[in-house]
Amino acid sequence: MAIELAALPWDRTALEPHVSGDTLDLHHGRHHRAHVDAVNALAPAAGMGSATLEELVRGAQGALQAHAAQAWNLEFQWRCLKPAAAGGGGEPQGALAEAIVRRFGDIARFRKRFAAMATGLQGSGWIWLLQRPDASVSLAVTANTSSPITGDDRPLLGLSLWEHAYLLDYREARGRYVEAVWNVVDWGFVASNHR
Repeated sequence: MAIELAALPWDRTALEPHVSGDTLDLHHGRHHRAHVDAVNALAPAAGMGSATLEELVRGAQGALQAHAAQAWNLEFQWRCLKPAAAGGGGEPQGALAEAIVRRFGDIARFRKRFAAMATGLQGSGWIWLLQRPDASVSLAVTANTSSPITGDDRPLLGLSLWEHAYLLDYREARGRYVEAVWNVVDWGFVASNHR
């Protein structure tokens, strides 16, 4: 079964001015598509042609696993974002907000820690808000194509820290990109992942 490139859940310019349509053309239209194409080329030769993307992330090795993980991470990220005009941004509410406050003290401290970890990563990767098996929340950075779904943590929010995610809009200012993304986080989707 071939893996398909999922369409963006909104128009390519819907996240502007925070994330441009040109960035989405590069990040989704080129990079995400390249990972999906690589998975479809590599999976049959590995005897995993009928595996789901998640099964490939958890069970494949080498280049197939790396491409599958990046494709999964990107598909998840797009669902974590929502145009500001459609209700994206703001702050988490309910049980998710309570869990974040319990772990970080308040939402401002959570955002500060998120930004510090995101800008502290040397090279490419991801930053994640995760739910641990004990139901607490935590932040983690993964390098390159690593995905948290290979472990016991549940991803709640994921954000790409690869240069092509922000270079066109923010040059090398990863911190400005992270700050801008708060305007388009889909806290409803993030909360739906919280158990």
